Amino acid sequence: MNSVKLLIIGVITAVIAACNPSKEHNTEAIRLNDIQVIGSHNSYKIGIEPEVMALIAKKDSSTAVALAYDHIPLNEQLELGLRNLELDVFHDPNGGRYSHPKALEKLDSAGIPHLPFDEAGKLNKAGLKLFHVQDIDFRSHHLLFKDALNELSNWSYSHPDHTPVIILINAKDGNTPQMTPTLPFTAAALDSIDKEIRSVFPMEKLITPDLVRGEHASLEEAVLAEGWPILEDVKGRFLFVLDEKEEKNNRYLSVHPNLEDAVLFVNVKEGNPNAGFRIINDPIANHDYIKDLVTKGYMIRTRADAGTKEARNNDYNRFEKAKSSSAQVISTDYYIPSSLFKSDYKVAFKENGYERLQPNK
Repeated sequence: MNSVKLLIIGVITAVIAACNPSKEHNTEAIRLNDIQVIGSHNSYKIGIEPEVMALIAKKDSSTAVALAYDHIPLNEQLELGLRNLELDVFHDPNGGRYSHPKALEKLDSAGIPHLPFDEAGKLNKAGLKLFHVQDIDFRSHHLLFKDALNELSNWSYSHPDHTPVIILINAKDGNTPQMTPTLPFTAAALDSIDKEIRSVFPMEKLITPDLVRGEHASLEEAVLAEGWPILEDVKGRFLFVLDEKEEKNNRYLSVHPNLEDAVLFVNVKEGNPNAGFRIINDPIANHDYIKDLVTKGYMIRTRADAGTKEARNNDYNRFEKAKSSSAQVISTDYYIPSSLFKSDYKVAFKENGYERLQPNK
C-alpha cells in the first residue's frame, strides 16, 4: 500500500474517531450532576407496630396514615440500586434520653404486649441517635447513627466502584407537648455530625465542599463555573447534605465558614456563596424552577411521593414531574411496593433501574 493511500486512511480514521467518540471518552465526560438517581425517604425506618399505631390513630388518624411506611435494611437498599438515603439524627451526648419511648410505657401500663425494643441497650450509649419521631415512631434498623454509617462503609468497601451515594441529614430537635423533649442542635451539636461521619469514613470516601470548590472562591462559584466532579473520579464515595433551614445552616456555617473543612453541604438558596445542593420537595409546584437550577449547574433533590398519598392512589404524576424536572435525586418510600397496605405503586426507571443518565445527555 503506497504512502498516499495510508495518508487517506489515516485521515478518514481520525475523522470517524472525532465524530464518534469512544464510550470511554463519553464516560469520562459525565459529571456527578449528569445522572439521575432514586433513593429512599427516612431510609432507616421500621414500620410502626399495630399496637402503637392504634395509639397514634386514636389521637390523630391523619398522622397514622402518613406514618404507614417502612424500609428494608440500608445495605439491601444499596444492593437493590438506590443511591440516595435520608437519615434523621437526634442529639444525645450523654445517652439514655430516648431509651424508654412513651408509647411503649403506655402499652405496658395498660397490660398490652408489644415487640421487644433496644434489647442491646444502644440508646443508653452517648452519641447521635437515628429514628423518626421520639416516643411514637422510634423503631430503626440502626438506633445509633454511627452503626448506620458503619453498615454503609462496609457495603461500600465491598462495592468500591459504586455510583456515589447522596445522603440527606435531618437534625431533629422539634418538640411536641407531652413527648420527650429533644436537645437543640447547637453549632457544636451540628459539628458532631461531621465528627461521627469522619470517625467512620476517611476523606477518600467523601465528596466534600472543599473537593468541589477547588481553587474557586466559593462553592457556588465552582458549581456554576466549573461544575461538579467527573463521575468516574468520585465513584465509591458518599456526599452528605444538611437538610435544614437557615437558622441551623448558619449555626453549622459558624463552625465551617465558607464550608471549609466541612463534611456537609448545606441547603441554601442560589445566590448564597455556599449554595450548590438544594432540597426542593415538590416537583409539581416547582417543576420549571428545578429545571432552571439544574440547567445552571446546581444539584437538586425532590420527592416522588409523600405521606403515603401517591402510593394509596397509584398516582405517578409527581414522579413523572420529578423525572422531567431533571432533579438529580428523587426520593420515595416505594422503590418496592408497600407491605402495609394494598398498592402496586412502585417508583423506578425503565427496567426497574434506580439510576440513569439525564435524558438530555
